[in-house]
Amino acid sequence: MTVRRLNHAVLYVRDLSRSIDFYRDILNFDVVMEMGGRAAFLRADGSVNDHDLGLISVDRAGASDAGLSTVGLYHLAWEVDKLRDLQELERRLAAASALVGASDHGTTKSLYAHDPDGLEFEIVWVVPADLLDEAALAGRVRRGPLDIAHEMTRYGADTLGGCESARRSPAAKQTLPNKPSGSANSRQHIDTADAHGPHVTNEIIRAVRGADQPVMDSDMTRKA
Repeated sequence: MTVRRLNHAVLYVRDLSRSIDFYRDILNFDVVMEMGGRAAFLRADGSVNDHDLGLISVDRAGASDAGLSTVGLYHLAWEVDKLRDLQELERRLAAASALVGASDHGTTKSLYAHDPDGLEFEIVWVVPADLLDEAALAGRVRRGPLDIAHEMTRYGADTLGGCESARRSPAAKQTLPNKPSGSANSRQHIDTADAHGPHVTNEIIRAVRGADQPVMDSDMTRKA
């Protein structure tokens, strides 16, 4: 028995129409079914899934305190195929005053935003496994601000991201240069899943921000 992947997410929202407009107009989701103004199910552009996102209206609900005073979901991460797509979504999210952060995680390039209910989500482009190098791998624990124009010059605006390229060419392992260890020809094999591991450990974030503060990616590289 194997769990393959996360299939869809369902969110409680305060205003269903407002949330539908946001995910449709900014993220290009399509409404595949709506249930009497109380719930809607949406599919991402190009997806063949039954639905990728469910929205359920909850009247008079308060804001989420997850990560502050309660446990709960931190964020969902939606993947894009190309850096050109990431750049366009940065523009749209900024225009909607929804963009709250942008981070270079080395192996992934991420935008962070809030939906109309303040629920955080991530838009991510994953560096293809065959383009990973020592600098990208080291960036997983040395997070910095994201410069999409620079990344487009480095990787190409229309290069398929790692997860999509892996689906089309599922090479399980990549051979990458290792740091010198007494042999100029020393190399290591890095599994694709390991190479795209956690952005950065919570311990490192807390060491920077303080042990009593919630771990928030958007707080680390918040846009002015």
